[in-house]
Amino acid sequence: MANFREATYPVASGYDIHLKEAGAGPAVVFIHGSGPGASGASNFRQNIDAFAAAGFRVVLPDLIGYGGSSKPEGIDYTLQLFTDTLYDALRQHGIERASLVGNSLGGAIALQMALDHPEFVEKLVLMAPGCVAEQESYFTLPGIAKMRSGFGGPDFNIEEQRRLVTNLMHPDSAGLVTDELVDERFAVAKTQPKDVIVRMKTPNLAPRLGEIAQPILVLWGLDDEFCPEGHTRVFLENCRDVRTVTFGRTGHWVQVERAQEFNHYSIDFLR
Repeated sequence: MANFREATYPVASGYDIHLKEAGAGPAVVFIHGSGPGASGASNFRQNIDAFAAAGFRVVLPDLIGYGGSSKPEGIDYTLQLFTDTLYDALRQHGIERASLVGNSLGGAIALQMALDHPEFVEKLVLMAPGCVAEQESYFTLPGIAKMRSGFGGPDFNIEEQRRLVTNLMHPDSAGLVTDELVDERFAVAKTQPKDVIVRMKTPNLAPRLGEIAQPILVLWGLDDEFCPEGHTRVFLENCRDVRTVTFGRTGHWVQVERAQEFNHYSIDFLR
């Protein structure tokens, strides 16, 4: 994997946002999803080198509550909080315009940033983006039910972490769940408060998708149990400039399960 440059920036309310970057060229910000142990580098491990080699400046922030960033307790983790703290850190990092690549919650943050700061966003690449339905509807999905665990409690262990990561993918991709990936995410998960999951509050952005003028590429796994692939129609019916790709026998982690194809389609789109 590429050698990283790292930085940490103080943002609103005294929180810190940590990020890594590699490569040089037009900025592409990779925004990770939620879940115990998530971080920018671990979620996009199989994509970083390809994008850097293609001539992009790859920026990998850790969202508030994740990775090496601040993990406050006793607060609501709202989509606006994630978006505002990330935008603040990126601007401090000297980024004036970027394409955004977001998975799940990260896709929702990318959409919110495009709505709040359209001048900042060049293009959007979204993998199974959330927040295009009411929050309660996501709780009925099988993936969310499987995600329930002892996270945040004394019984949370590395085997439970392995199970949570495995659930993100189609069974055909189980071999991609390496000890290194599980160890990396478990080390982060042990430092996270339960609030980052149980006090997450997200809106339904579907009614506002028509406001987004930037080109959008949406990639989805047909067997996603967290954000249903049927939501691709929400984008096709509402966005001005959108194209979608659906992968069979693929779960919630297109960028991991179909890394080579994801890298090819996304790099071609961003160029």
